[in-house]
Amino acid sequence: METITVKELAEHVGGQVVGDETIEITGAATLSEAGTGEVSFLANSRYEKEVKDSRASAVVIGKDDFTDPDSANDRTFIRCQDPYYAFMQIVVLLHGHREHKKTGISPRAGVAASARIGPEVDIHDFVCISENAEIGENTCIYPNCTIGPGSKIGKDCIIYPNVTVYDGCTIGDRVTIHSGCVIGQDGFGYATHDGVHHKIPQIGGVTIEDDVEMGANCAIDRGTLGDTVIGRGTKMSDLIAIGHNTRIGPNCLLVAQVGIAGSVQVGQYCIFGGQVGVVGHIKIGDNVKIGAQAGVINDVPEGQSIVGSPAQPITQAKRSLMLLKDLPELRKKLREMEKILRSMIKES
Repeated sequence: METITVKELAEHVGGQVVGDETIEITGAATLSEAGTGEVSFLANSRYEKEVKDSRASAVVIGKDDFTDPDSANDRTFIRCQDPYYAFMQIVVLLHGHREHKKTGISPRAGVAASARIGPEVDIHDFVCISENAEIGENTCIYPNCTIGPGSKIGKDCIIYPNVTVYDGCTIGDRVTIHSGCVIGQDGFGYATHDGVHHKIPQIGGVTIEDDVEMGANCAIDRGTLGDTVIGRGTKMSDLIAIGHNTRIGPNCLLVAQVGIAGSVQVGQYCIFGGQVGVVGHIKIGDNVKIGAQAGVINDVPEGQSIVGSPAQPITQAKRSLMLLKDLPELRKKLREMEKILRSMIKES
């Protein structure tokens, strides 16, 4: 692997070297696992002790970390404004992103005559590209994927194995969809009449905007009438379900196992913790943070942080938790008061 000096790394990320700038770096690792020749990072002050114990040759730190000269302990640091982002840049420089082999269109893929395929597209074995589908330039589609009739995939996309895109869906540019995702299956819509559930045709589609990344085994329902929309720049982890006609705003982060019911409106820059559940037909404002396993049953104003089930503002939830620990004592006192009242009633 090619080596690079600490000085060169600092210049690459706009940082400042504290210590020996001539040290050569060949890789990156966590504080606990790094060894000689590797660089690590500190993004949370809770882990300062690990920095002192780490065998990393250099550590990326923030502007205010280890400002006392005696605290450096002869370590070499790269001081940056945003150490986590700087470390990401260093990892990309040292290791790069996953490379996708150029294969062209496999003879074992099924591509409809009416499909429109852009230049430099790679379509692997056993992919099915249906009639009137469009695939943008420099997109890579891995084995066993199905792209339904009339669906459109933009340029520079990566579609990993076993992804299914139903008919009439639109996927923007630079979108990454990991294995096992299903885009555009029918939404969960039934009209119950005389005890029978009658299926409602789902005639909308799905729109996934530019620069979205979806983890493995996500499922996005198509809209009943309009489209279900995943906003540009949104990143989703694994096993996420999005109901029909829901609209996720730009640049949101959804952690694993989030479930959002139909017709939900989510603003921009929202963060959903793992296993969050959201009921249908509510609105969640911009910059909302929702803690793991929260159950959201009402509209959420912009900027709020909520936790719990049912979800409530975090300050209110903390007060509720404080009261919970006092409940046994309060119950005991209440029973004592009941005994006193009964004796007073008898005496009167």
